[in-house]
Parts: sequence; structure tokens; C-alpha cells
Amino acid sequence: MENNELTVSVNMITFKHELYIKQAIEGVLMQQTNFDFELIIADDCSPDSTPEIINDIITNHSQGHRIKYFRQDANIGMQENGIFAFNQCMGKYIALCEGDDYWTDPLKLQKQVDFLEANSDYVLCFHPIKILRPDGTIDDDFITKVPENHETLETLARLGNYIHTPSVVFRNVFRSLPFEFRLSPIGDYFLYIILAGYGKLKYLEDKMAVYRYNVGVISRMSALDIANNNVKMYSCMIGYLKDENIKRIILEKQIRVVTEHYNLVESYYDEKMESNYKDAFVSRHFIFIKIKMLGFYYKNPKMFLKKIKKILSK
Repeated sequence: MENNELTVSVNMITFKHELYIKQAIEGVLMQQTNFDFELIIADDCSPDSTPEIINDIITNHSQGHRIKYFRQDANIGMQENGIFAFNQCMGKYIALCEGDDYWTDPLKLQKQVDFLEANSDYVLCFHPIKILRPDGTIDDDFITKVPENHETLETLARLGNYIHTPSVVFRNVFRSLPFEFRLSPIGDYFLYIILAGYGKLKYLEDKMAVYRYNVGVISRMSALDIANNNVKMYSCMIGYLKDENIKRIILEKQIRVVTEHYNLVESYYDEKMESNYKDAFVSRHFIFIKIKMLGFYYKNPKMFLKKIKKILSK
């Protein structure tokens, strides 16, 4: 939904960010703009002092009135909390900054909104960031590399996510997120894939935010857990996408991820099990089963959607 008088909604999700949330909020409230903006904070029932810090800022900061704070009654998970926050955003544009990252340029919102206002064929703009290591050192981005041809859906699908969350501002172009998005364990890349279907992506040159390295949930996951989440995300993308070329690109990425990690599992059990037991075990492992299912669901998307709707109805 959109409020015609509100230009930007800043979407900030948080959970157990007592060490970081103050800096994240202050980076938003310091923004100097010639338009109105709000800060939506969705707290996934943090058990630490995150709520007290937020409420203190609301009460005592000169710009605290911009904050709309929501605290979940129980922990609902990052994806559901993110969707909840999105549904509260009423601005013409939505900016992203999670509670453990922060903005560094007081003109960040103004620069990004100015670009989108002047270029209606672009749906999203992003920019380079700095990375804060756990030891306190700040480096240039060593995680992503933005390709020269970064503006299209095909490039984003083929090369993967090269967009850092705290750098993003996008047009509020849809009333609600598709149900496939709700089922995906990874939200940011899927969101950018959806948005790239509405217009081009623009990479601005200014470094205007900091991403904390090795702090979030993904940073603490094993390679196998990450692969499992990627497989689920790609499955949801394939269910959502209509363009056959983009679906093929995503399917190829999915099969590659599954195959690589199947080989890891097989190698691991080579060392742990006798060969006559290993073959029976590995062939029943979820990764092996998913390899066989990928081709079927790609060729029969209606069956995939039917399965998803059955899950949602439970």
C-alpha cells in the first residue's frame, strides 16, 4: 500500500541487536531530506534490551516521532517478520536497513530518491558499502562484485546476489509479496529478483552504509544448511517466475548447488560408512531426492504450485 504524502518508508527488522540497534536507528534519523520519511521497526520478540533501547530513542531523540515500532508477541522468524514489516510500509519508496547494519551518509536517502524520481525506468538503486569485521576493522566490500551489466533481471538471475541490503531503495510497486516469497528461507535475493521484473537496477557510486560481517544468521550457518536454504529459495523462485529463460537459469543454478553438496555428503560418508551401507543411505538423503525432483517440478509447475498450496492450507 502507498501513502501519497509519504515519500520513503525505511524497513528495519531486528532480533537480539542490543549491541547494534542504536547505531542503525541513528543512521536513519540523521537523514537530511526535502521529503517526509518514516522508520518501521519490526522486532521479532527480542529477549535482550533491544526494546528498551528503541523505546528510549523514540522518547528522547529529536526525530523519534518518525519511528513506528512493532514488537512481535512471540518469535515468528526472520522471513515472516520481514513480510510483516513490509506490509507496514506506506511510502512511495522503501529503503532497507537491518538492525545490525547502519548508514553513514546523511544524504543517502535524498541521493537515491532523487535518482529514482528522475529515472522512471529504474525500479531499484543500490550502492557500494563498507564491511565491518568482528575485530572492529572496516574494509571495502570483499563479499560481492557488481558486474558491468548489472541492471537486468537476467544478469541478477545468472550471477547471483550482488546487492547489499543496507544499500537498497526501491519503488513500492506491489500491494503484497507473492506467497512463494513467504515460503523462501532467503528473502533479499528473492526480493530483488521480483523487483527486477518491474524495471532496471542502478548502481550508484557513493559508499553510504556499513554491513556487519559474521553477525547475522546466515554467517553462522554450515555450508550444507546454506545449500539447503538455497535449494528451497530456488524452488520458490521457479514457482513464481513466468519467464522461461529466467526459470531455466535459476533451475541450472539449483541443480549445480544440489549436485555440489551431494558430492560433499557422498565424500563425507565414504569415510564414515562401509560402501554397502553408504549407497543405501546416500540415495535416501534429502539432497539426492531433491535432485530427482527438480526436473519433474520444472516441467510440471502446476504440480509444484499445488504442493505449495497444500502446505499453506495446513
